[in-house]
Amino acid sequence: MKELDIAEVAQRSGVPASTLRYYEEKGLIASIGRHGLRRVFAAGVLERLALIALGRAAGYRLDEIALMFAPDGEPRIDRDRLRAKADELDQTIRQLSAMRDGLRHAAACKAPSHMECPTFRRILQAAATGAIGARGDKRRSPPPN
Repeated sequence: MKELDIAEVAQRSGVPASTLRYYEEKGLIASIGRHGLRRVFAAGVLERLALIALGRAAGYRLDEIALMFAPDGEPRIDRDRLRAKADELDQTIRQLSAMRDGLRHAAACKAPSHMECPTFRRILQAAATGAIGARGDKRRSPPPN
């Protein structure tokens, strides 16, 4: 089994050594020993880091990603969780698309003032009532413009 020291893992994966140490502290990866002061990892850590990166890109928290690995370190990915995350991403896409469309309308609106634009007023009202919010919010999208 090929061994990689922490500098090699950081270089090959693009994950800083400080993050690798943090992931190890959280139990997401495990070193197999040390050479001097440097941690050493099995080459399989690169695939595991790729899975962690994919999970992070999809919006999973580290504790959620940790649940995707069996105690032996093998991936154990729950398909229902994947479907739920895909649904959550669909909702986020709808919210961001509605916000983008509203911003484009506001930028091109011919009304003398944004406050005189009925579409802008609807968007403003949606924001005031919590119908639109920060990314990841579970609230509904703004009214169509």
